[in-house]
Amino acid sequence: MENYNSPRKTTLLFSDAGLQKTKYPLSTFVFLSIQGGAFIALGSLLSVVVAGGMSTDSIGLIKFAAGALFPVGLIMIIFTGSDLFTSNCATLTIPLLRKQIRVGTFLKYLFLSYVLNFVGTQFIAFLLSNHVGLLDKDPWQSYLFHLAENKVNQDFLTVVIKGIGANWLVCLGVWLGCASNDVIGKYIGIWTPIMIFVTLGYEHSIANMFFIPAAIYSGADISWTTFILQNLIPSTIGNLIGGGVLIGCLYWFIHIKRTQAEMSANKGD
Repeated sequence: MENYNSPRKTTLLFSDAGLQKTKYPLSTFVFLSIQGGAFIALGSLLSVVVAGGMSTDSIGLIKFAAGALFPVGLIMIIFTGSDLFTSNCATLTIPLLRKQIRVGTFLKYLFLSYVLNFVGTQFIAFLLSNHVGLLDKDPWQSYLFHLAENKVNQDFLTVVIKGIGANWLVCLGVWLGCASNDVIGKYIGIWTPIMIFVTLGYEHSIANMFFIPAAIYSGADISWTTFILQNLIPSTIGNLIGGGVLIGCLYWFIHIKRTQAEMSANKGD
């Protein structure tokens, strides 16, 4: 068996992974979505503990450390078959465009994964971070507060654009994971785009469900209203565009719709 799939086959595998989620029993989907949020939060927590504890004046190095560690959350999601809203933005878009699912099903599973991912992130942010005192001392608390405050002190459009960049790269990471048939290849394929988006400071709605609430639980002067209006809503909009359009729609057009049309034309010749 080859260890690499063609772009067309990768896109079909990527699409099938999304379609399969709509066929799970609801109880299974609930568990997988909560777990997905928890895994993203664990990757986020790891990045805060390591990058926040680095005694260096090199801001770039600190950002890279956070970027290098954060992807473990998505790697755990992919290898356990857990569910993540942001990757669903692309993996459910392709079955929708292929007319394998209805618009109602598409919206239902996006909504459920979003809400249940939030539940999973709060489990880590409150119980396994704040409650056990991981983030109540410096330098970790100062690092987290600074990170969260920067996220809520941007204009709406900036967060939307950063959200587009984040989920373009997240969904690309999931797509590259489907491209490989071996464990090491999947690790590298997933890790690389995720590392890039975190290092560059783009906005991922599910990760922010950990970062900002964890700061709030630890005493940061940020309200839930500010979090939702200034960051969560615009980052979610951007994530929908980045994953749904730049990966879902574009790869459906290039690797499925266009390829099928070319194959039909060639048969006609």
